[in-house]
Amino acid sequence: MYRPEMTYRHTTGFLLYDWLDVESLRSRPRFADHSRETFDSVLDTCERIARDKFAPFNRVADTEEPWFDGERVHLPESSHAAARAYVESGMLAAAQDYELGGMQLPCVVEMAANSFFSKAAIGIGGGGMLTSGNANLLMAHGTPLQREVFARNEFAGRFFGTMCLSEPQAGSSLSDIVTRATPDGDDFESDPLGPRYRLRGNKMWISNGEHELAENIVHLVLAKIPGADGKLVPGTKGISLFIVPKKLVNTDGALSGERNDVALAGLNHKLGYRGIPNTLLNFGEGKYPVRGGSGAIGYLVGQPGEGLRCMFHMMNEARIAVGLGATTLGIAGYEASLDYARSRPQGRPIGPGGKDATQPQTPIIQHADVKRMLLAQKSYCEGALALALYCARLVDEQHTGEPAASAEAALLLEMLTPIAKSWPSEWCLEANSLAIQVLGGYGYTRDFAVEQYWRDNRLNMIHEGTHGIQALDLLGRKVVMQGGKGLALLASKVGATIERARAVLPLAEHADSLAAAWQALTDATKAAWATGDPEEALANATPYLQAFGHTVIAWIWLDVGLCARAKFAESQSNDALRGKLAAMRYFFHYELPRVAAWLEVVQSRDDTCRTMNEAMF
Repeated sequence: MYRPEMTYRHTTGFLLYDWLDVESLRSRPRFADHSRETFDSVLDTCERIARDKFAPFNRVADTEEPWFDGERVHLPESSHAAARAYVESGMLAAAQDYELGGMQLPCVVEMAANSFFSKAAIGIGGGGMLTSGNANLLMAHGTPLQREVFARNEFAGRFFGTMCLSEPQAGSSLSDIVTRATPDGDDFESDPLGPRYRLRGNKMWISNGEHELAENIVHLVLAKIPGADGKLVPGTKGISLFIVPKKLVNTDGALSGERNDVALAGLNHKLGYRGIPNTLLNFGEGKYPVRGGSGAIGYLVGQPGEGLRCMFHMMNEARIAVGLGATTLGIAGYEASLDYARSRPQGRPIGPGGKDATQPQTPIIQHADVKRMLLAQKSYCEGALALALYCARLVDEQHTGEPAASAEAALLLEMLTPIAKSWPSEWCLEANSLAIQVLGGYGYTRDFAVEQYWRDNRLNMIHEGTHGIQALDLLGRKVVMQGGKGLALLASKVGATIERARAVLPLAEHADSLAAAWQALTDATKAAWATGDPEEALANATPYLQAFGHTVIAWIWLDVGLCARAKFAESQSNDALRGKLAAMRYFFHYELPRVAAWLEVVQSRDDTCRTMNEAMF
């Protein structure tokens, strides 16, 4: 039965308006022209486009994979139509200034609106995140002309963007990249588009690296400028960032008619997420000689050697977006398995005398174990959604808040980014696995959507920094940066929620459980670094990440629960609020107890994995 108050649209509205109070942002000059009506209009428009142009073609994008004929990459017409609809929606520039064709939307509203596309068909809509992230980086670090020629045209949808970091031999180890950038002629520094270089090298795992969805593709490429001796500087300090367009442009943004020396070497054939071409690109191999020779022409962004610092602007934005994408895939699977559980009759209630075979079968949603699986999905996915939108709200605070609040938001965002990326990627994937389980044998077939959601979501633990890399970042850098200042700030936020919840009798038990988990996390953090040996401290970084993430989600749920309970007091007939409180209770009773086991190996600096000899495998 359709229940408007139980829809995804209703859930996002509750989090935006009731929990995060986004309407209060209207008091800030940047958002003064907006109202709840304009925010709702954007959400409604995106929901409609996602429903009409994306969702019906999710399976098409999966089964009709991109293919390469040696010259062009082919995509289904539905992917082209979806891309056009997305561009026409204006969402590529939604958070930008009016002067750039933007709407000056708060980041939190923009991300909530974009989530409808990833929920409907992430394999079609993911390119928008890369393009807007690419353009946002150029707005932060590019020259005025680079912003005008490249970023503005990306916001308008004329150009699409990529990020080119990894290489076949280096993977995530960016210090080992070998793509070279050498000055292009004696006048290389005087090019109006930026210091001009010739790039030569290979980039692997480049999403949307080749397609015909837009007039041009703007590659942001990490490469190293050789020293005077012709050798590359070792490590990450030698990395610079370059704009490398597929087709060269004039200073007015018009295509010059010259094809740059960027060639598609091949497509990667993925488990899921198939609608977006994933490529191996060759830069400067000479397949498309340009301006008299080989070498892809690229324009330096920022200063030499600062490429990774610039790229992190896009990478951090992408990490939150990846977490949100994982969340929406989890929600899509949850909704599908919930619908199935409501309509699938199987089994009968067990009474004192056992089952009565003469009675009609009951829908499987009436069985306690099916309720367990659905509650787990709900607690994972709605908790992850709240975290992602909370992080987006911090972005707004960082950019438009008072100086002290802005600095605090930036620090808190630094702390939470590894969790916002990694936790949904792991646990909303688990939600997709549970969705398959709810459907049983049917779930394991391609006749139902839940298996595709799992395949699509499996990517999210890998890209934009693998699970293990996020763990090393959290325990190796984030919790100890500035003498633990970020961890202390997060502790103060968690503590404030605990104190508020202790004053509400039904939530006091949960508050005490969260306080105990946070104390255990604090103790384990100190114990991990007790010897000062990074190898010992970081050997169990992934269990630490899992414990940290679960504790953060428990905090988020308790804070959301406080809001839901206050709203529930106004209207005790609201099943949606009852559901949120039940999901919170589930998380505290079934999930938070896992934290102690994960932290045990961290606390003791267990060396089982660290001391394992290769020959012993």
